[in-house]
Amino acid sequence: MESVSISKVYNEDSLPEYTPLSLSLKEIRAAIPARLFVRSTWRGLAYTMRDLSMAALLWYAATYIDPTTRSPYVRAILSSPGAEVLRWTLWAIYWWFQGLTFTGLWVIGHECGHGAFSSSRTISDVIGYTLHTALWTPYFSWRISHHRHHSNHASMEKDEVYVPKTRADLGIPKEGKEPIDYEEYLGDTPIYTLFMLIRQQLFAFPAYLLFNVSGQKTYPKWTNHFDPNSILFNPSQRGVIIASNIGIMFMAWIVTLASSIYGTANVAKYYGIPWLAVSHWFIMITYLHHTDPQLPHFRKGEWSFQRGAACTVDRDFLGWQGRFFLHDVAHYHVVHHFFPQMPFYHGAEATQYLKELIGEHYVYSKAPVYKTLWENYNFCQFVEDEGDIVFYKNKQGHAVRRPAAAYRAKTTKYY
Repeated sequence: MESVSISKVYNEDSLPEYTPLSLSLKEIRAAIPARLFVRSTWRGLAYTMRDLSMAALLWYAATYIDPTTRSPYVRAILSSPGAEVLRWTLWAIYWWFQGLTFTGLWVIGHECGHGAFSSSRTISDVIGYTLHTALWTPYFSWRISHHRHHSNHASMEKDEVYVPKTRADLGIPKEGKEPIDYEEYLGDTPIYTLFMLIRQQLFAFPAYLLFNVSGQKTYPKWTNHFDPNSILFNPSQRGVIIASNIGIMFMAWIVTLASSIYGTANVAKYYGIPWLAVSHWFIMITYLHHTDPQLPHFRKGEWSFQRGAACTVDRDFLGWQGRFFLHDVAHYHVVHHFFPQMPFYHGAEATQYLKELIGEHYVYSKAPVYKTLWENYNFCQFVEDEGDIVFYKNKQGHAVRRPAAAYRAKTTKYY
């Protein structure tokens, strides 16, 4: 299914209707060969070593950028301004590919968190803890909340992240006889919107970990991933939360020590900027997975695990680079939500079986991802306060879909 566009004359009654998935999880699993659920520790380790080797090679190659571009020979050929352009071009290439490589390592840590890396929980946790800690992610803390996200995806009441704001959250009055000036509540200049989008891309993940930004709105103030007593965790998980915190503190010590030895600028160039790229790619991927005008969110009895799992999008993310460096995390995310313990290297084949079974409920987009990021960020503003199946509305209060008649309340418009 491709994205649906809104007609120039908006008419809610003419919107395409959505009927929720009716298949059971057992039926869906039975449609996928059992061999695709088998986890290979050695194969997982091979991908890990491949990524670590690429990161080391890129790091080593980067050590030649400054000495080479600052050499008298190069400056004599290119001139000083030309050599500086070459220097920063080479650093930009390093940051792009090292950022992708680091993100691939983060994805392997994510696989470990789901138990998809190996049938051994110990091996998964050791690898995942090491990789995620090295990339400033509290492994056990995030693993726990991320598991709850998977268990409750697209539930307005229980999902952990990317929970839509409602009309009431934004203080927008309900539709009535008098037209609403949505511009008063949602109108932003393109420059301000761009600033907010860049802020999201660089800092949304740390903000979620530290302050529960974009998380479940019913949680208490100051909910975060570092408090062992947080509502995110139960008392039996206190020890692993502390272990996650110790890992992050160790990383802080390592970075501080490296900065004192090699200089803050060098640490930023070799490690800091690629890490910012990880945050960018991770947020961009997950945001586009879960935020789209054609994806519903559910309340109360209309939610089920399989309905929520189907409400995500597979995207052609960066083409071959997304497949190679990011381990298909964006290309085959729908099947991952149904079966998070399935290894990523079986995602392509498993998706074919899933797509054939669930038909129109499988959502795929080949649209350019940066264009889609801008469009979805501008479109997906809020959902209605009422209704058990709701869709995002834009800055004019328009949606692109509505629930089928059997799922619409007779006395309440919520589409």
